[in-house]
Amino acid sequence: MGMMKEFREFAVKGNVIDLAVGVIIGAAFGKIVDSVVSDLIMPVIGAVVGKLDFSSLFVVLGSVPPGTAMTLDALKKAGVPVLAYGNFITVSVNFAILAFIIFLMVKQINRLKREEPAPPPAPAVVPEDVQLLREIRDALRK
Repeated sequence: MGMMKEFREFAVKGNVIDLAVGVIIGAAFGKIVDSVVSDLIMPVIGAVVGKLDFSSLFVVLGSVPPGTAMTLDALKKAGVPVLAYGNFITVSVNFAILAFIIFLMVKQINRLKREEPAPPPAPAVVPEDVQLLREIRDALRK
């Protein structure tokens, strides 16, 4: 019974809930970035390079069974080893864009968090009896 109580306390801590929300939002954000890359950016890059679809770039590493279409999906379904470097290019561009967006977000958050530096604390007020003792000490030194 004690372990369940400890687990419940752990699971409802603010940090755990914040992390769960972050993971869920991150997954949704990842889908948005995937769409931006595959639907907006990669077609433009493909048009500039020569209307290439990067996801169809691959090198066949094994023998292809007769009658198998020379598409990435068909080759993978047939169990043919394929080096799908076009897919890697797509994922790499996707990562670079996601990393850049996160960098911009963190930079903006840090800029908003930054506040004016706190003024230096005022010197501590010395109690009157300590001040009087210091004056007596200084007078005796003379």
